[in-house]
Amino acid sequence: MDHDDYMAIGTGVDTTLSGLEERRPLTLLQLPNDGGDASTRSSMSDLGSPIYERRSRHDIGLNGRLAFAIAAAALGSAFQHGYNIGVVNSPGELIRTWINESHYNRTGEALSSPAVTLIWSWAVSVFCIGGIIGGSLTGILAERMGRKGALLFNNVFAIIGGLLEGFTKTANSYEMLIAGRLFIGINCGLNGGLAPMYLSEISPVHLRGAVGTVYQLVVTISILVSQILGMESLLGTPTLWPILLGLTLIPAIYQLIALPFCPESPKYTLLNKGKEIEAQRALTWLRGTLEVHDEMDEMRAEFEAMKLVPKTTLKEMLTNPSLRAPMNIAVMMMLAQQLSGINAVMYFSTDIFMSAGLTAETSQYATLGMGGMNVLMTVVSLAIIEKAGRKTLMLIGLVGMMFDVILLTACLALKDVAAWLAYFSIVLIIIYVVFFATGPGSIPWFLVTELFNSSARPMATAIAVTVNWVANFIVGLGFLPIQEALGPYVFIIFAGFLAFFSWFTWKKVPETKNKTIEEISAMFRQQSY
Repeated sequence: MDHDDYMAIGTGVDTTLSGLEERRPLTLLQLPNDGGDASTRSSMSDLGSPIYERRSRHDIGLNGRLAFAIAAAALGSAFQHGYNIGVVNSPGELIRTWINESHYNRTGEALSSPAVTLIWSWAVSVFCIGGIIGGSLTGILAERMGRKGALLFNNVFAIIGGLLEGFTKTANSYEMLIAGRLFIGINCGLNGGLAPMYLSEISPVHLRGAVGTVYQLVVTISILVSQILGMESLLGTPTLWPILLGLTLIPAIYQLIALPFCPESPKYTLLNKGKEIEAQRALTWLRGTLEVHDEMDEMRAEFEAMKLVPKTTLKEMLTNPSLRAPMNIAVMMMLAQQLSGINAVMYFSTDIFMSAGLTAETSQYATLGMGGMNVLMTVVSLAIIEKAGRKTLMLIGLVGMMFDVILLTACLALKDVAAWLAYFSIVLIIIYVVFFATGPGSIPWFLVTELFNSSARPMATAIAVTVNWVANFIVGLGFLPIQEALGPYVFIIFAGFLAFFSWFTWKKVPETKNKTIEEISAMFRQQSY
């Protein structure tokens, strides 16, 4: 980012801007108004700088530069997260066959079926282990390198992982596949904390929820893209599946090109580095207007409040009541997302589709339809979240999923009694995805960034994201053995979790819609006293 992009104009004049509701001194980023209407544009083209519009804070919304920053952060990170969740599903059987062939070519001995399954299970589950590692590193990197700097650095893990996966067949080494999945997992674990943090800190208060939902929207889109590209007619073939895995390099390259043009988070710049002028330049760039007084005042107030409290540590997070309460909420919302059974339902969907009489190919298209519905409902959630609120959408999603899972259990248990129950199960799975995308799919990722001020946010995010990945790993590891023992009744366990998390959300989770971070923090301080 060059100097002209930020447009720092220094004046030493103490004057006021006409058309504002209150009188404010001229700041480093303002120009004196000649008395014209406040809605007119201030041209600075003679200085080689952009043209900014004078607007009130309530008129400031999405603009081209903010949209570019959102795309640079979300597409380069959330796309990795979703793509690498879904990319191994379609070519799974092909990769298992290749693992056996690879071992035979090296040793002259074929692997037993359980051995192949074990290697493949490691290749799939090591992704979650990497996520746990990455999630635990979020706080350290976000503090030391900044939100933007850490996102850029994180692409190193994606590039290493993509290269290992892409060349695993050429090198005839399934160990490279496992190592590649580990590095990609680290990348996605860091992305899950860093990207929502950056998106939350660059967005206006009244758009914070919608911008935060963008992360989950890109995740759902990338899962759908991985399912489409993994079809047999495209890249899901014995020769092309390494390319399918290696395509994870593209989002990393995109972010390395696009994100350097965006500023660092203004909050990080002011609150962590104490650089007020640079923070105001960044905020002006993101808003496309000179009228950033209110946001700067809020950040200054948060900055002054931070000086009065010690630096947030893990011990402080666990012992300070004003921090422990929001930490409990953040952790519970992450657990609600993973223990809702979404991954189990996604896994079981193909079996249900086939039990309804669909062919394997038709079942694949039905799975694509389910992925498409996930994307559609996430778009709807993005559109209504600032009106409906976080708590309302979370409750609707959790309660709806609970009743849906109970009905799904009954249908699976009785599907042999009546053929129509199998088809109704398909409808229930799609409805389940609809409820998940309404709230539990997106809200936990950015809610943690809304519950904490800038000093506590990295530590809180690291804890919450790590918990999410640990729960993901446990569900992935434990679902099949429990499902073999309980059959369709395994979903009753998820119904119990959903009932508990619905109650917790109703009783404990505050509504953060249109509240500043300082207002939310003050609310928890008041509760603790």
